[in-house]
Amino acid sequence: MAMVAQAITNSMAISDWSRQDVDGMQAALAEAVKAAEEGEIPVGAVVVAEGEIIASGHNRSVSQCDPSAHAEIVAMRAAGTKRGNHRLTDATLYVTLEPCVMCTGAIVQARIRRIVFGAYDKKAGALGSVLDLSDSRALNHRFEINGGLLADECSNLLQEFFAVRR
Repeated sequence: MAMVAQAITNSMAISDWSRQDVDGMQAALAEAVKAAEEGEIPVGAVVVAEGEIIASGHNRSVSQCDPSAHAEIVAMRAAGTKRGNHRLTDATLYVTLEPCVMCTGAIVQARIRRIVFGAYDKKAGALGSVLDLSDSRALNHRFEINGGLLADECSNLLQEFFAVRR
């Protein structure tokens, strides 16, 4: 995990992203490292509103015996509780891995304004890799999507985790 922490520190020269975006993804990566240390798949997420992190989370499906305890949902639950509202209309969700179908549904329900993710998920990504639910006319909410921020760092963390497990 030290390699990932070093990668997080060294990835500051990203000119296409705002400082807030880089900071948000670095916070999500820190959550992903916590997940790995707990034996969970290393995915982390933070919710930012008005320039501040209002909630964070990482995968907890194994430890909570809960298939819905993905990082995005854990972070959005905490944000909703903190705000006293299930709608997060002014928020940006930073997550280290492209959201799956379940998490995309929760994002729609929360009315998140913007999603920024790191690594693309070619097996289960629902925002462009496998499916693109953001383009579905069946859903009643649209949101901005920006993918690929610190993608190498996010992917490396996942690859390192699974290499050790195999």
